[in-house]
Amino acid sequence: MTAHGAAAAQPHAVVVGGGLAGVTAALRLADSGLRVTLVENRPRLGGLAFSFRRGELSVDNGQHVYLRCCTAYRWFLDRVDGARLAPLQDRLDVPVLDVADPRRPRLGHLRRTALPVPLHLAGSLAGYPHLSLAERAAVGRAALALGRLDPADPALDTLDFATWLGRHGQSRRAIEALWDLVGVATLNATADHASLGLAAMVFKTGLLSAPGAADIGWARVPLGDLHDTLTRKALDCAGVRTELRTRASAVIRTEEGRWNVTAGTLSLDADTVVLAVPQRETHALLPEGTLDQPDRLLDIGTAPILNIHVVYDRKVLRRPFFAALGSPIQWVFDRTDASGLAQGQYLALSQSAAHDEIDASVTALRERYLPELERLLPAAHGAEVRDFFVTRERTATFAPTPGVGRLRPAARTRASGLYLAGSWTATGWPATMEGAVRSGISAAAAALTDLGRPHEHPLKEAA
Repeated sequence: MTAHGAAAAQPHAVVVGGGLAGVTAALRLADSGLRVTLVENRPRLGGLAFSFRRGELSVDNGQHVYLRCCTAYRWFLDRVDGARLAPLQDRLDVPVLDVADPRRPRLGHLRRTALPVPLHLAGSLAGYPHLSLAERAAVGRAALALGRLDPADPALDTLDFATWLGRHGQSRRAIEALWDLVGVATLNATADHASLGLAAMVFKTGLLSAPGAADIGWARVPLGDLHDTLTRKALDCAGVRTELRTRASAVIRTEEGRWNVTAGTLSLDADTVVLAVPQRETHALLPEGTLDQPDRLLDIGTAPILNIHVVYDRKVLRRPFFAALGSPIQWVFDRTDASGLAQGQYLALSQSAAHDEIDASVTALRERYLPELERLLPAAHGAEVRDFFVTRERTATFAPTPGVGRLRPAARTRASGLYLAGSWTATGWPATMEGAVRSGISAAAAALTDLGRPHEHPLKEAA
């Protein structure tokens, strides 16, 4: 066969979207021998987990973490040679500071031991100072009941998590100090606005599947180093053609039964197309008849995340991170080293489910959050604030509301050769980096199967 004939026989895949879902799909397809073109409207890769420059700082648009149970994202880090730059804790340890009573601020910890599930958290729960003895016992009973649920049961998706917690004896304080402490950060919703199915998946997988499942990892470098720089290098090495600043505007079926993607000035013929963009953008690109009920995509709501960035002239926090109770502040991370700040300390506040404040002025946010930081961190009293700024992701995640499960589409569409990816698709996970990577893996696997191309699933649980 001539070189031209070999090229012609090599299937061509076009991936629309350069977030974690899209780059994962592109890498998996290229690794299996396809010729791949990836188009992304932004000037960078990484989607909603990215970095930018602000003076001397490298700033993440938001604080992103993952857990040891996030096997897909861990695979992704390995694939782009970035695992060493986003290490995991040796053992789960979450400092939780309660300042509801300013006269008696209390620090507690959510820690695990090496004991088997569920004993690995028993000691931490028994000594958790933010709940009464009766509340701790009730939490233990609810956790055991949660472990008996099947997150894939469609009936669970119709219920809200708060109602289930109430039926299992959880006080308002227990929901605030434990269930929402974890749930808001992972689901981007409070218990009363979260699907029981998704909540059960988070807690069962993270806390009840293995002793180390909830150990936390986060990037010790700017996210752009992982999701853009290293990812672009991996794509280049895999032979993927990457076109940035290129918006896809049309996807049509050709007379020959293949696909054509119009992206910027490009007209790309393809055997396989993966749409890895948000649900509304996907809806606009979908050819007629490719989903049974395409308008369902428009019913998948979104939820915002607000990130507040504060640079002090000196060190005010000695821990890498902590969570807060009795304060509007949710989680605080030290981003000094990762940002490249030479002097002082840079703290990032991550505020999930921030519907009430996502459009608040910087002045109003400064007036609210700086005093709160001083309340949480006595060392901040008298410290000079050298910079205060805000990043807002108004559509950071899909809203995990009851009933969302029936709206999330599978990777395959009704049209041969057209696939969907994105954390909002039917991964079984909430809108996390893990869910995004899983969706890209699933879309690529479906495409490769339909093309008859041999491939192995990269995740251990699929083996």
